[in-house]
Amino acid sequence: ALGIALAAWWGFSTNGWAGALTAIAITSILIVMEVSLSFDNAVVNASILKTWDRFWQVMFLTVGMLVAVFGMRLLFPLLIVGVTADIGLMDVWTMAIERPEEYSSRVLEHHAEISAFGGMFLMLVFLNYFLDEEKEIHWLHWIEEKAGLLGRVNAVSVLIALLTLVTAVGFVEDSHKFAVMIAGTWGILTYLLVDFISSFLEKEEEEDPIIGKIVKRGSIGAFLYLEVLDASFSFDGVIGAFAITKDIIIIMIGLGVGAWFVRSMTIYLVEKGTLSEYIYLEHGAHYAIGALALIMIASVKFHIPEVITGLIGIAFIGVAFMSSVKHRRLNADAKS
Repeated sequence: ALGIALAAWWGFSTNGWAGALTAIAITSILIVMEVSLSFDNAVVNASILKTWDRFWQVMFLTVGMLVAVFGMRLLFPLLIVGVTADIGLMDVWTMAIERPEEYSSRVLEHHAEISAFGGMFLMLVFLNYFLDEEKEIHWLHWIEEKAGLLGRVNAVSVLIALLTLVTAVGFVEDSHKFAVMIAGTWGILTYLLVDFISSFLEKEEEEDPIIGKIVKRGSIGAFLYLEVLDASFSFDGVIGAFAITKDIIIIMIGLGVGAWFVRSMTIYLVEKGTLSEYIYLEHGAHYAIGALALIMIASVKFHIPEVITGLIGIAFIGVAFMSSVKHRRLNADAKS
């Protein structure tokens, strides 16, 4: 409500009552788009947050939200334009407010690099879940059990990601090939860096029971992982928002409210124990992540409407939910 009221005030200040009504409508659309694109993100986050204590959960909803709303939805697009055009942030801000069409076009010019970074990170999230030989619960048994055997090979997920990146770069225009390759490589390196921090803390856990207790309840490594994961999810939403409006303030408000809703949903799933009751939800969310990664990588060459991305994510989670309900009923019948 506060976000929509703020959007209405902004619209009214720029174009009277007509501007206010337009701002309300566009903000509402952006909120729905962000929620639909990031619902699978909430499920994955909940699978990680369920072992955290209240302190880290609150950090995720406070400090983490500042990064999500102001960092990814406002500062990140400004930085892209500022770095590539070699102009200061205040000049970019002036451009965004006074010349939104020019600002939007400059951001969209780097869509391929942004998609390569986010797509590679998300692909590794999916592959390391899909190829985990220690995973005990399988949704699609005939696929996941065999995939787990492949996971015994060291660094196989990185190999698959690199092969995918090299293939994708082959479809990019010559003038953008190097930039897309560098961006995709940084996506892989970012995942490995965060994984290294988490592994380091796990090693400390074995040697120090106090540190181990902190790791299980939450840690800076896990916090960084969730922040980068959220950033990767938000790339397609930020880029897609410019197809709806060029107003950076409306984009920040709409996507920010959507991000806040998704994070609150994450905490709700944790507190209600939903993932333990519906055991295949986490699987469905990771399959949705895999689909999103492929879509982002394909978008370096082809335009794919955001509605397709949102519907695929919802479809995977919906089917996983129905499978979980069926599993619960079968277990209840067996016990009775």
